[in-house]
Amino acid sequence: MRVSCVVNQMQSQSTTRQPVIFFGHGSPMNAIEHNSFTRQWQQQLADLTGKRKPKAVLLISAHWYGVGVKVTAQPSPPTLHDFSGFPPALHQFQYPAPGAPELATRIQALLAPVAVSLDQQWGFDHGSWSVLSHALPDADIPLLQLSLDGRQKPEWHLALGQKLTRLRDEGVLILGSGNVVHNLRLLDWQNNPAPDWARNFEHAVKTALQGRDFAALANYQQLSQDAQFAVPHPDHYLPLLYVLGASIADEPMTIFNDELVYGSLSMLSVRFGA
Repeated sequence: MRVSCVVNQMQSQSTTRQPVIFFGHGSPMNAIEHNSFTRQWQQQLADLTGKRKPKAVLLISAHWYGVGVKVTAQPSPPTLHDFSGFPPALHQFQYPAPGAPELATRIQALLAPVAVSLDQQWGFDHGSWSVLSHALPDADIPLLQLSLDGRQKPEWHLALGQKLTRLRDEGVLILGSGNVVHNLRLLDWQNNPAPDWARNFEHAVKTALQGRDFAALANYQQLSQDAQFAVPHPDHYLPLLYVLGASIADEPMTIFNDELVYGSLSMLSVRFGA
């Protein structure tokens, strides 16, 4: 009877467990455009319907980077337009997903002894809604964002992601949003072929992903000599480490949107789990 119970439990987990995905989000303009990247965003979550529909989404965005760990805890977080110089349609865009205060409290307890503040000020930044506007366009699933503590080393972020893993079996879809190559100072608006340093670093990341060498990915400054150009600031890279931490050994991995744009933005994305 005990063996049967365990088997049934494992089968239940395999059919309801949420995947964990890192999205290379690129330009905010992707929110109101339709291209090969946004089609992949939509496709990656298209199978999460019916019994597999997430109960909530927890998103770690490159654009909430600062001191300490915070989680949005309002019933109705606002849509943030954390940029300037873009068309009015982008500044007016709204992603009215509900919040999930009870889940915020659950995450606060789950990450202890790390101190997590229940934030009432932040909302959904464009690292979140630029992707979800395509992947979950109905905005009907409760959404929370978890901040990045910029004082901590990459290995710390990887370990914090590991603490989030159990949420996947509770119906929570964990997403990271950033770019593994992100250097705005070296953008090429002519969109010529990417320079060697960008291609070399992206290749190093992809190779480590395929080998599931998460320690090497956390130690990204030693992963390639080109890291100084590819990751001049860690904010867009760190969300990947949460996704790696929340993944489970031997579950399927899919790399998608493997492309560099504007010379120094990698759209490389990865999904763990069926």
